[in-house]
Amino acid sequence: MVREMTTATHETHDTPHGPTFPDPLPRIPLVWGPADYDSVSRQVSEITEKPQPYWWWPTLLLTSALTCGGVLAATYLISTGVGVWGSNVPVAWAFDITNFVFWIGIGHAGTLISAILFLFRQKWRTSINRFSEAMTIFAVMCAFIYPGIHVGRFWYVWFSIPLPNANHIWQNFRSPLLWDFFAISTYFTISLIFWYIGLIPDLGTLRDRAKSRARQMVFGVLALGWRGSTRHWRHYEVAYLMLAGLSTPLVLSVHSVVSFDFATSLIPGWHTTIFPPYFVAGAIFGGFAMVLQVMIPARAVYKLENMVTVKHIDVMCKFIMATGTIVGYAYCMELFIAWFSGSPYEWQTFKNRAFDGDYTWAYWVMMTCNLFIPQVFWVRWCRQTPWFVLLVVTFVNVGMWYERFVIIVQSLHHDFLPGSWGQFHPTWVDWLQMIGDFGLFFTLVLLFLRALPMVAMAEVKGVLPMANPHGAVPAAGAYLKGTDGTYPTADHAMAAAFGPPSQPVTEVKPHPEPVPAFVPTPGGTGAPWGAVAEFANGTQLLAAAKAALAAGYTHLDAWTPFYVHGMKEAIGRTRSRLPVFTLAGALTGLTAAVVLQFYLMAYYYPTVVGGKEYRSWEAFVPVFFEMTILFAGFFTLFSLIGLCGLPKFFHPLDSHPTFGRSTQGGFFLTVEAKDAKFAPDQTRAFLESLGGKHVAVVEA
Repeated sequence: MVREMTTATHETHDTPHGPTFPDPLPRIPLVWGPADYDSVSRQVSEITEKPQPYWWWPTLLLTSALTCGGVLAATYLISTGVGVWGSNVPVAWAFDITNFVFWIGIGHAGTLISAILFLFRQKWRTSINRFSEAMTIFAVMCAFIYPGIHVGRFWYVWFSIPLPNANHIWQNFRSPLLWDFFAISTYFTISLIFWYIGLIPDLGTLRDRAKSRARQMVFGVLALGWRGSTRHWRHYEVAYLMLAGLSTPLVLSVHSVVSFDFATSLIPGWHTTIFPPYFVAGAIFGGFAMVLQVMIPARAVYKLENMVTVKHIDVMCKFIMATGTIVGYAYCMELFIAWFSGSPYEWQTFKNRAFDGDYTWAYWVMMTCNLFIPQVFWVRWCRQTPWFVLLVVTFVNVGMWYERFVIIVQSLHHDFLPGSWGQFHPTWVDWLQMIGDFGLFFTLVLLFLRALPMVAMAEVKGVLPMANPHGAVPAAGAYLKGTDGTYPTADHAMAAAFGPPSQPVTEVKPHPEPVPAFVPTPGGTGAPWGAVAEFANGTQLLAAAKAALAAGYTHLDAWTPFYVHGMKEAIGRTRSRLPVFTLAGALTGLTAAVVLQFYLMAYYYPTVVGGKEYRSWEAFVPVFFEMTILFAGFFTLFSLIGLCGLPKFFHPLDSHPTFGRSTQGGFFLTVEAKDAKFAPDQTRAFLESLGGKHVAVVEA
């Protein structure tokens, strides 16, 4: 059926500018096939609620065994010394820093998808951002292993933290290695906050769907008592926007700072200004490849083809093709600059790297996997065939690992003096540590798939065709067809093969038992908390809220499974004050960074670095930036919790028989008893006159 529909053609009329499509061209929805709010909740939540597929436990055992191998290698290294690695003189950095930079790069795609695409209002990101954010956190966790163990004595890792110590020796804030520590720790923290805030509405959904008391308690605590109140949504949306704005420059800075570890040295092959943009493009390139590497199998196994569609894969392949071309350009420019510079050391390094060296084979593996193979994505079939995409991104991930290997090992093994040249030969500890990292990464991915929703349910519900109050959902007969009755493009035909989207719900789901006029709460006071009514959809709820506000009610609230635009104004709420707290956090972080660095480096422990004056501030800028972002992120999180009045683990509305649907697919309007116009019987009658169902007064 799909093949027949994808080969459908349509007549076009030739013009001086080429063929034209029928007008208007039907818009393809982001979620294919029939789906409503409840079905989205059910489809995603059941992945965590039902037993996992038969392959899950054997795969978890395998990845856990690999992780244990990495732990064994790290234990042996710590107890014996770094001499068990193949690192030597001159190759002092080898597999350890290669893997470190590789994992940091993998972690870039999640923030790019979540933050930058959010700011550009790219709604296709909603189905894949949660998965990408999780991979970011897991990749950075894998990278964090190396700063501790590669120095050999991991119990001294706290020396990288600016704390007083008995030797009165403070960290050198002009060192790129310390910038690296601040950049990566800030990136991990902000990514974790961003991920958790995005999870809160979905954790509320899992809590309300939970059948066991244990799951209700666990997800209830994690959700902080979230119930979808518009008072909460207005702060939530602003907090998400603030964190997206903070994360966007952060994601561009992290790999730039990592590149400074190399670019600020004098080693041939490292000492170049092209590294920051080169590293950032490569990180996005490899990050998108790893997201597809894991997402495509998960999409197939968990039957999420209607949410993570072929169109998502197609767009991500275009990102890979674009960033891969940028990376390939950087490879070519490195060779050109080495030749054009006239430096015999630079030219010898790149000549050795590309043409006649011991690691030339690794260079051409890198070039083949990162530059040549991704060019197949110019072909639509290659971008829209999942198994082929999976094959290509596997090569890309191999190529990105070899890129870091070539940059680090190949540049070090031929230094300035031929007498110090040497080779690197990895030992079993090197290999086992690297394999253990991959085991840890995939173990965390498997546990994430088992425990938490891999798709952002609240965001997906907001982009369903039925969620658009300004446009009608197309009927089944002419679904995605042009004015000539045929499918304009192959993409339209593929989407149509899943079936037309569900029409908006116009009636509230009936409850098995009549809802009483007065709903008591456990340990209630006997006085009413307020009145509640359920509506069929967001459009009806929005109209009812406007009517209630016009009737003189002021203590209104709406409870929805996703943010409904215009609802904040409909219940009489103003803009959130949260940006003020974010700004206060940013200024606090900047002030702390200024005081910390100038006091330590210029007064308490004055240090001359590179002949610079004690108070030279230029080298302090990276830490200025990172601490500004870090404090702003913390202030955003805590102000969101405070302004929303969370955590609130019990609410009188929890006693209402149908209110648990507010995080899944229900729409509720409440009038609190403290409203001057509130009268139990009259308010109930008013809500019923607006079309509300299951209307009841709830005990406080």
